[in-house]
Amino acid sequence: PGEAQVSLSPAELESDILRRVRALLRELDGHHPSCQSDRGMLRWTLHKRMDQNPRTSCVLVSILVKELERAERGDLRHYIIPLLHTLMYTLIQAPCIPDELCARVYDFCKRLLTLPKPFCTIGLDYASRLQLERAAPGTLYQRTVISEQSLPSAAFPCQDRIFIFADPELLPEAICRALAMDTQAAQVSQSPRGCMSCVVTHALQAALGDTCDTAGLRARLQALPPGDVEHWFQQVVAAVEGSEGGSDRGQRTARLERIYHSLLGSSPKGNAPQEGLQGTPLPSPNISFHLWTEDEQLWKELVLFLRPLSQSCEPEGLGQELEPMEMPDSLPGCGCCGQSRFSVLSTDSGIERDLPAPEEPCERSRLHRKGGIKKKPSPLDSVALLQAGGGKAPGKALGRAGMAPEPPAPLQRLHSARVVLLGDDRILGRLAQAFHSLRKREARRVFLTPRLDLQFYHIPVVPAQPQPSAAHAGPEELCEVAGYLGRADPWYESNINTLCHMIPKLATMVGGKPSHPSRALVTDLFLTDVIAYYARMGTQPVCFQVHSVKVLFQDPAQDPAEDVFLTELLTQVQDSPSPRELSTTKRKSTLDGPGMDLTVTYRRVVLSERQKELALSLRSSGLLMKAIPAEEAAGPGCLTVTITEIIRTSNLAGRSFSAVAHRFRTRSIKVRSAEQRPFTVRLDKDSRRTYRDVIGLEVSPCLEPSYCLQKTRTTKCSPEETEDVGLVKYLPKSLLLPINTFAGVIP
Repeated sequence: PGEAQVSLSPAELESDILRRVRALLRELDGHHPSCQSDRGMLRWTLHKRMDQNPRTSCVLVSILVKELERAERGDLRHYIIPLLHTLMYTLIQAPCIPDELCARVYDFCKRLLTLPKPFCTIGLDYASRLQLERAAPGTLYQRTVISEQSLPSAAFPCQDRIFIFADPELLPEAICRALAMDTQAAQVSQSPRGCMSCVVTHALQAALGDTCDTAGLRARLQALPPGDVEHWFQQVVAAVEGSEGGSDRGQRTARLERIYHSLLGSSPKGNAPQEGLQGTPLPSPNISFHLWTEDEQLWKELVLFLRPLSQSCEPEGLGQELEPMEMPDSLPGCGCCGQSRFSVLSTDSGIERDLPAPEEPCERSRLHRKGGIKKKPSPLDSVALLQAGGGKAPGKALGRAGMAPEPPAPLQRLHSARVVLLGDDRILGRLAQAFHSLRKREARRVFLTPRLDLQFYHIPVVPAQPQPSAAHAGPEELCEVAGYLGRADPWYESNINTLCHMIPKLATMVGGKPSHPSRALVTDLFLTDVIAYYARMGTQPVCFQVHSVKVLFQDPAQDPAEDVFLTELLTQVQDSPSPRELSTTKRKSTLDGPGMDLTVTYRRVVLSERQKELALSLRSSGLLMKAIPAEEAAGPGCLTVTITEIIRTSNLAGRSFSAVAHRFRTRSIKVRSAEQRPFTVRLDKDSRRTYRDVIGLEVSPCLEPSYCLQKTRTTKCSPEETEDVGLVKYLPKSLLLPINTFAGVIP
């Protein structure tokens, strides 16, 4: 909700902003605002106030710097990252900040380099950004708008897009419709021309300060045709990026001042009222909303995002020129077949990658060498290929003319896809499946990895009435990942976890009527603003181990199933379908008690990190494996297994049965039904991912597909090698799913 602007004196203004900042810090300490509706909105209202009254930006930055220095002196480290994020978000949008204030923030960020992670990581990132902003004021704003709106720019050709994924079977239709309406309203309210005008206005105001006639500049840009607006936009971008007019700050300012006078040259000077600094808020980023209905939908959307980049060179297939190189299983013959041969002096090295590059990059070379030797890349080159991408590694051998060939320019990650998952742990389970499938694709034929910076975000949403697929789980049980992230990062808890129950309420306020597409969830597009803030400032990943499970079925003719899960695996005794099995089960349950006989083999994890192989046999009613630890100190990576054992006791009154829970931690486990009685297996709390007629399962950490591929190749060449050698040593072994937060895990 917006606030009416009230004229305040400088002292009253500073007191009001300080009160708001202190309220933010009290919320971090667990003292929530008295008005429950304000929870999670304090940061948003603070930045909205700056948008409505830009002259408060300098006051806000000054107060935030003082609070940061006070937190540093008092060793209140849990204040530092939230205050720093709030300050940097203000600096990006502020029309003009004195260099003295920027220097104080820069010095503070440098002092963070002496602290452990994540403080030193965030401090280094923001120190680099501030150094760039001080050299060329307005650069951070300009680059943010260019990348988020995919504006044409040769000086900064980056593109960012936010993909929001929601599962329509997990969220009510009203919530999905309201979210789609909110993102649609944000996109309708802006245009490329308007975004270019914002960049021009902010850059000139950042360079000229109070002398910039912002109102006259906006009126002039509004009157220009779209082609002229793009022309001045390109001029401003070139000047700020330093590609024109020199790289010195004074030269940049002089170049921007000439552009300013050229723009307003035909306008009468002095007629526009000088209203002081006027803000240019960041436009809403490019957000697309997707209902996740197909298994391969995430992959398809990412490929479509990159398609304009590769369409001209890859009309038939994706990633053909980036297919990983493979050594043939057996080398071709040496040609000793009895035919006469004449000696000819050749300058051909016999190596495929020494062939000269084709003259036109989009036309494939028609030279195909048959029977030639493919030279193996070095381990580090292959690591770059499999992990960071980059195509075929440039060779160091001399070319045909005796000159070293020009190495091809490495592919740059000019595209960033920020995938936001709306929902609970069940949609994250689907994400783990999709991520595993994507990594397997990339291991076989790399395409996305060298071109795309892929980042994942999670916003918990729990409907008021859980869907049938929730399997009778409560809200807290359905949001274990979000709960863990909130305990690890207080700023995530304050800004994102508060949306868990807020979004369904806001959707109810809207009513989900499609006849009003311009209607947002709340005024000023609150939800879109929060998602944009999360995607822009949440750069620190928390990595979760993905676990693989192999399911063995009762029918010997049925092949085992392989799947992955992220949060939990639950086994329960399956009801017997046939009357004969049902009578047998009842008779056995009367004698031995409910449940089934299980044989469990696992490696127990102890504090010394030594693993001890253990086995036990017991009668159990079920088994639960949790991959998300109950407290952040434990750290994700191990499974917490709870087995409910049925114990029979005999006394004078007859037989009685009691349940005893056994709990242990392990990284791998095998479970077998000793009596071949089937049970069910449910993954990630999702009833849609339930396996029936199961008699055994094997769970272990999921391996990175590129590691498995290279391990297989190494084993073929050296079957006697059991340890990781060569390239395999440089590859990550486990598949980790990164989910971004504002701070990562604060120790």
